[in-house]
Amino acid sequence: MGKPQLSASTGDKDVEADGPSTPGVQALTRGIQLLDIVASAPKGLRFTELLEQTSVPKGTLHRLLQALVEEHLLAFDGRDQTYRLGARLFQWAHKVWDDFDLRGAAQPELVRLRDLTGEAIRLGVMDGASVLYIDQSDVPQPLRLNNGVGSRAAAHGSGLGKAMLAHLSLEKRRALLADAHLEGLTPNTIIDVDELIRQLDLTKARGYAVSVDEQNMGISSVAAPVLNHRGEPIGAIGIIGPSFRLPVERLHALGREVIEAARRTSGNFGEFAMSLGIQPRPLGVDRADVRCVIPASTFLGEGPHWSERDKKLYFVDILAPAVYTGDTVKGTYVSMPVPELVGFIIPRTRGGFVTAMHGEIRGIDLPSGSITTISHPEADRPGNRFNDGKCDRRGRLWAGSLAIDTAPDQGRLWRLDPDGRAFEMDRGFHVSNGMGWSPDDKTFYFADTAKQLIYAYDFDIDSGSIANRRVFISVPESEGKPDGLTVDAEGFVWAAHWDGWCVTRYDPDGKVDRVINLPVPRPTSCVFGGPDMQTLFVTTARIRLSAAQLTEAPLSGSVFAIDTGIKGLQDPMFAG
Repeated sequence: MGKPQLSASTGDKDVEADGPSTPGVQALTRGIQLLDIVASAPKGLRFTELLEQTSVPKGTLHRLLQALVEEHLLAFDGRDQTYRLGARLFQWAHKVWDDFDLRGAAQPELVRLRDLTGEAIRLGVMDGASVLYIDQSDVPQPLRLNNGVGSRAAAHGSGLGKAMLAHLSLEKRRALLADAHLEGLTPNTIIDVDELIRQLDLTKARGYAVSVDEQNMGISSVAAPVLNHRGEPIGAIGIIGPSFRLPVERLHALGREVIEAARRTSGNFGEFAMSLGIQPRPLGVDRADVRCVIPASTFLGEGPHWSERDKKLYFVDILAPAVYTGDTVKGTYVSMPVPELVGFIIPRTRGGFVTAMHGEIRGIDLPSGSITTISHPEADRPGNRFNDGKCDRRGRLWAGSLAIDTAPDQGRLWRLDPDGRAFEMDRGFHVSNGMGWSPDDKTFYFADTAKQLIYAYDFDIDSGSIANRRVFISVPESEGKPDGLTVDAEGFVWAAHWDGWCVTRYDPDGKVDRVINLPVPRPTSCVFGGPDMQTLFVTTARIRLSAAQLTEAPLSGSVFAIDTGIKGLQDPMFAG
């Protein structure tokens, strides 16, 4: 059958109602395709690149591009001769969000979560300092919640409220909480503003909020914000139910589900870049040289340091937050909660430890729990936190930062000398991460996880300076993301692959030497230790893994040991 024809009522000749041969439609279709190609590219595209991707005749492509630029749908950057999306598209996007039907977009997700969990699912928006519930999906239960659509909850005691508060800009959050009276609704309600702010920072880093008996005794919830195109919260989706059906472990296990529901709601009018995708588990039997040495359930185990002095493995859970002392022989650990997001823990030569909490470098004494501030390098960026840290062989501390909301290019690399002076060494990183030095102290390695890159720098051990940053490894997305790393005595780099189920050893030229698969998807960092320094200890994470994924990888959050047969290098202590 031919394509349907549309007769013009004015007596003009018949034209096709649709299809590429309709006058003007072919050009419109090609223009839309061009916009889609440019929008999908990670950076601007040159004319030759567009010519190659479209197979459109050169003259036609030139005319289409010129028309799109004239209409401000594309912008041409003369500095690098590339085309990018134009301002009019952003104006249209604003209009779409102005007309966004939050309830309509969220409704399928409310039903999906209700059927998945068997609990009440609520959609709420901020209304002043309270949460207004605007939609709810219920299931028949002997115990039902009293307040529903049209009712309100105090934001500081509500999972939905805390999810939205955490994702407000720092200025808006300060303005809202500046003169707020935080009512103690239950004995568990947070009524101290400073403590609430610390919890909101934790919520932002984690991606979801939990409330355990804070709004009402016996009622718990987990929620995630629905964000608009500016990353601002326009609502939140939460799972709410009796605490006996929603214990803390289940709330955290459902964290990924509410994040996904919130993003799907936003995705009805646009996709967000941060993916929750994980590579499939590699096929094959479990390796005999890989064993779980410290069974644990850390949300985000990180920053491992093997202490030859103490014969202990120190590491942290960034999102608990807590610091851990692990016995890799007995398979046990002792944890100590800390007040803020924590990036690493490293022994000091004079006793005690150095750590990073939020944007500060701090000293910590584990027996007493006392914490002191050594330096505050990120004071000018309150939305940043420190992530990974290591010491060079002169005892200087190196630490990288990132934005708590993982906004791109906000991270910096710092060096803290033993005398307490801090120096900014580099900047412009997305997710600052693993670091290490070659055995000859001539090369410094530093990972930017979000950019899929491990950099190499020239390093001067005497001055502590770095220069000549270049890409050492560019990790394909199919292999996960480069996270924490260490260097062995042969100068090979070992990197943990977040969402890649593995640790990879690279030779000094950046070529893959070996890949060691693990039974968990999210290895986070690694360090050599043990009596012969040939054991690679690997920390892992369970944050934002679904219940099904945790069933497949139940040891997520534990510490693993790999018998490498290769001698590692002892990580130095902080000399300050």
